[in-house]
Amino acid sequence: MKKKEKGTPGYLDYKKKVEILRTVIYFGIVAAVFFLGYFQTGTRLNMLTVVAVLGCLPSAKALTGVITRIPYSSIDSKRAEDIASKTSHLTVCYDMVITSEEKIMPVDCIVISGYNIFGYTRSRKVDLKALSQHIRKILAMNHFTDYTVRVLNEYTPFITRAEGLDNIAAVEKEDTKETEEAVRHLILNISL
Repeated sequence: MKKKEKGTPGYLDYKKKVEILRTVIYFGIVAAVFFLGYFQTGTRLNMLTVVAVLGCLPSAKALTGVITRIPYSSIDSKRAEDIASKTSHLTVCYDMVITSEEKIMPVDCIVISGYNIFGYTRSRKVDLKALSQHIRKILAMNHFTDYTVRVLNEYTPFITRAEGLDNIAAVEKEDTKETEEAVRHLILNISL
């Protein structure tokens, strides 16, 4: 299993597999410690039972990560390749599940060009306006103001806008990569 960095295509599926594997291993260790203590002493009333019970804490935390990520999957690889081929001058991040105080909102892709941020989600359940406002609020809290943030749940308008932004970025050739990377990092920080 090849490691995927946060913000790259396939990250959600990779992280889900890692969390499932970690959870199985943790609970396996807990069971092994418990049964070791039981078979050595003939009773569950021993010190290794206490260790096994305490071992359930990190196991439960790993299980929480699995439960949180199960409903969400990575962007289709062909779609990610299509986006990458049309956004060579933009800062792009994929496979995010952005969390706010009230909602968990999956986002397949976000492109950043100057003061413009466009996102795409295939989920029809996401409140697009709330998601855009949440991203704008987080940016403003971190002194990134005057950004236009728009998230779409239809692919064709998204890729058309992304391609237009890429064409503009290719012509203008402004050096905004450092700021765009900082914004990308900030968006990835509010994502699972």
